[in-house]
Amino acid sequence: MRALAGVEDEEKWLAEGIAGIQHNAFFMHRALDANNLREVLKYSALMLSELRTSKLSPQKYYDLYMRAFDQLRQLEIFFKDESRHGLPVVDLYELVQHAGNILPRMYLLCTVGSVYIKSKQAPSKDVLKDLVEMCRGVQHPIRGLFLRSYLAQVSRDKLPEIGSDYEGDANTVMDAVEFVLQNFTEMNKLWVRIQHQGPGTVREKQEKERNELRDLVGKNLHVLGQIEGVDLEMYKETVLPRVLEQVVNCKDKLAQYYLMECIIQVFPDEYHLQTLEALLAACTQLMPTVDTKIVLTQLMDRLSNYAASSPDVLHEFLQVEAFAKLSNAIGKVIDTQLEMPIVGAMTLFVSLLTFTLRVHPDRLDYVDQVLGACVVKLSSVPKLEDSRAMKQVVALLSAPLEKYSDIVTALTLSNYPRVMDHLDDGTNKVMAMLIIQSIMKNDTCISTADKVEVLFELIKGLIKDLDGTNVEELDEEDFQEEQNSVARLIHMLDNEEPEEMLKIIYVVRKHLMTGGPQRLPFTVPPLVFSAVRLVRQLEAQGGNIAGEDVPATLRKIFQILNQTIEALSSVPCPELALRLYLQCAEAASDCDLEPVAYEFFTQAFILYEEEIADSKAQVTAIHLIVGTLQRINVFGVENRDTLTHKATGYSARLLKKPDQCRAVYACSHLFWVDDPEGIKDGERVLLCLRRALRIANAAQQMVNATRGSSGPVTLFVEILNKYIYFFEKGNPHITPSDIQSLIELINTEMLSDNGNTTIHSDPFFSSTLRYIRFQKQKGGVMGEKYDSIKL
Repeated sequence: MRALAGVEDEEKWLAEGIAGIQHNAFFMHRALDANNLREVLKYSALMLSELRTSKLSPQKYYDLYMRAFDQLRQLEIFFKDESRHGLPVVDLYELVQHAGNILPRMYLLCTVGSVYIKSKQAPSKDVLKDLVEMCRGVQHPIRGLFLRSYLAQVSRDKLPEIGSDYEGDANTVMDAVEFVLQNFTEMNKLWVRIQHQGPGTVREKQEKERNELRDLVGKNLHVLGQIEGVDLEMYKETVLPRVLEQVVNCKDKLAQYYLMECIIQVFPDEYHLQTLEALLAACTQLMPTVDTKIVLTQLMDRLSNYAASSPDVLHEFLQVEAFAKLSNAIGKVIDTQLEMPIVGAMTLFVSLLTFTLRVHPDRLDYVDQVLGACVVKLSSVPKLEDSRAMKQVVALLSAPLEKYSDIVTALTLSNYPRVMDHLDDGTNKVMAMLIIQSIMKNDTCISTADKVEVLFELIKGLIKDLDGTNVEELDEEDFQEEQNSVARLIHMLDNEEPEEMLKIIYVVRKHLMTGGPQRLPFTVPPLVFSAVRLVRQLEAQGGNIAGEDVPATLRKIFQILNQTIEALSSVPCPELALRLYLQCAEAASDCDLEPVAYEFFTQAFILYEEEIADSKAQVTAIHLIVGTLQRINVFGVENRDTLTHKATGYSARLLKKPDQCRAVYACSHLFWVDDPEGIKDGERVLLCLRRALRIANAAQQMVNATRGSSGPVTLFVEILNKYIYFFEKGNPHITPSDIQSLIELINTEMLSDNGNTTIHSDPFFSSTLRYIRFQKQKGGVMGEKYDSIKL
């Protein structure tokens, strides 16, 4: 209620003040129309007396001031016309100084002084100096600020700057600068004094009111930045030292922050660069409560943009040693402001790094120096728990990736991993994902073992559990995405030199093996394929590695592969391990290493026998084994017989009859390889097909018994197609009569379903018959083979 009453009182006082201004302005205008100077001065003084109030807040006082300001413009026009009031401006300037109260007197004096300067009857510097000195008579903070703001406004176009009407022998640019600086100094003192007005209980309100008045003070700096003729030398020797002296000595948080912000925004970038040392020295002397990080960040942003404006500018940055000065200043600020939160320090480092990457992108030592300073600061904190600070650290680490678009460059920074060590596990993973995304986006190839070592240290949060994290508690979708990213990354590690590539594989394997059972199924396969790619590269080149012959090196790689897949098979993940064993067996075959290939097949069979129990998985595994074995031609007779015997034996023991049938007829390809040097054992092919036919017949009988009628003939048709395949390949043990008999068997089975099924009701069988007719009609050698088959 008290606050509400205060607002109502203030509105009442404002209304009374406006009414007083309007009342006296009415009589002043009557006097203006009558050219009655005495009455004009009387009522204008009474009107301006309304500004003597101390009851209004700055915002309300501003409303009252603007009402008076509008009237003063009319008054200035009257004073300019000497013929109307019949008094020379010099005499008028003396006359208004006899006004009763100092505040109306100073407003009138400033108004007449503006006319006096414009008349050029006296040097502008003398009038300006007189006015700025006499305004000291008003020491009430708010009234004094608005008075000096009025002085600055009416004198802005009358300063003796270069190119103005008031430039001459008696007036110099320095006079203009001196006037603005003096007015600024006095206004800042008044502004700072507001905080000491009234009891401490209204301190927060006073700060808010002071903040509303800051532009009045800042306009002086804007004027200084626009005065024509203020060159770098004058700025360096006079303007900046005077302004900074006022900033540092005022010992006020709000004033220091705002004025430093004004300096940075108002004056040219070139001036900032050439006076960098003085600016930074002032920053280190600000009050501990001032948010220096924002000031420094704004300064570095301005300088960064300036550096990017022209290539020629970069030489200036080197000459003034901008990086060294900024780095030292930031270090001092962080060291002296003990209460600065860690997020503030991290923000400063991010700004410094951004500046460095834009201005000195080729100086990696500078980048590493910033990261090193960050490490020192982070080491002083027991544990980084501030989420905002964590985000700043991520921004710090991301900046080099974005700038260089090449993780290889970041990997040369010795302090990069040390900064990452201070991230928590979750953020460490986020950063690791950003690194991998950068590599994939820019298609970066990591080609040396030492860089791979550094890289995997950086992304260790994705490779192994940190601080006892339970993988089972992680989100499954996120976990899979992370591990798939690591898998893709492994394919980006490559080197054309086999020796270095082998070192890379050793490094990758060392890190991946620490990943645990949940990660290995994702990360081992790409490692295996990278090693297999190296195997094929070595085989193609026929060279040597570090004095070793190729076969010895190949055996060493295959030994690594065997150990790696063995770790995967113990996860357990037997189906994946079996596939990888078969891939390695095929690679060993291509390298003509029969014992190695046989060993991989042996491991695959052991997995099948001991680990793969699911019937569907067994079917898939058998077909993979048969397909791989069929493509391999390195085995001698004894080894091949052993492996084919095992494969056919496993096929015949599958749980379901249809699966048995298909696996057995697939084994027929093991005895007839369509290659000039491949095995051609037609008799064993026929044995496999007949065995498959028996299994199919048994399966058909089981279906018929269950349904009470004939079941599908798909298995028979599939076997028929195998007969046709080997018949066309020239297997002498497959005769037209065999095909004829099988066709008749299928017809019989189809017609036995209570007479409801036609021969053409099975599309697969119909297509097979159509193919045979086509071959018969085509004629030639193949047509003659089919002639004896009756459809």
